Amino acid sequence: MGSPSGPPFDPDDPDRERRERDTEPIPRHRPDDGPGYGAGPGLSDGPSLSDDVGYGDGPGYAGEGRSGRAWIRDPEAGYQQPQISEEELAGLRVDASGMPLGPRRVLPLEDEPSSLVARYLFPTERYRGEWKRHWIHLSTPILIGIAATFVLGYLSGFLAGRNVGALTTVAVLLWFAVMGWVAWRVADWWYDRFILTNKRVMVVNGIITRRVAMMPLVRVTDMKYEQTPSGRALNYGTFVLESAGQEQALREIKNLPNPNELYLRVVEEMYEPQAVEARLGKEADEAKAEDGA
Repeated sequence: MGSPSGPPFDPDDPDRERRERDTEPIPRHRPDDGPGYGAGPGLSDGPSLSDDVGYGDGPGYAGEGRSGRAWIRDPEAGYQQPQISEEELAGLRVDASGMPLGPRRVLPLEDEPSSLVARYLFPTERYRGEWKRHWIHLSTPILIGIAATFVLGYLSGFLAGRNVGALTTVAVLLWFAVMGWVAWRVADWWYDRFILTNKRVMVVNGIITRRVAMMPLVRVTDMKYEQTPSGRALNYGTFVLESAGQEQALREIKNLPNPNELYLRVVEEMYEPQAVEARLGKEADEAKAEDGA
């Protein structure tokens, strides 16, 4: 008698066994079935493949993966263990307060702002440091002052030998004017400061007319520094700050000293302010302990 949903049953049908075998349900894998699917030897009994160590399940297999790190297969643990050098571990070790024990890449911060900077900070703002521009900022006025000294000094002596007193006086007055301009540029350099707090970056400059430019750290969308070959040799650079494509009063700061250390400090203040607070708290505790001792 045939099945209601298929052809009549024929015991002499040569394709009957093949159709029954093809329609047999596939066994499901369960955790208690062993390493393979269904009964019999499992599919995982053969050699295993790994992206890093290659082929083989032998005991104690060691190799080097595509990442360049050495790996060791532990037959008891059943997984691959990476080999980590002591230098890599040094950067991961921390003390009881959570501070890293490895070498510090950021220099210590100043304790208090100078009187020049303190007037521009509000009470809830935390001071992080201030920097004068690199001495290369004074290279042009200093070279002009040296050249004026030699040229006008020679000219004054030459005119004095010709008994031209009026022109000699003019040369001397011109030399005083040039040196006064050089002194003005040096004083302007001294009062020019780049300032970092936990909320903003600022540039304060000017002797008679004071100019204060600032940018909140939360508005900084991109920051980079550039170093020319002379800047790499003398350790100075130019910082460029971007703020969401808008016009800003503070965008390019030239001739800042220690640009790499300063870059790390600004980035740490932007992205890891808790780490800065923890480091400063630890340094304060150490200072108090030394004073008490």
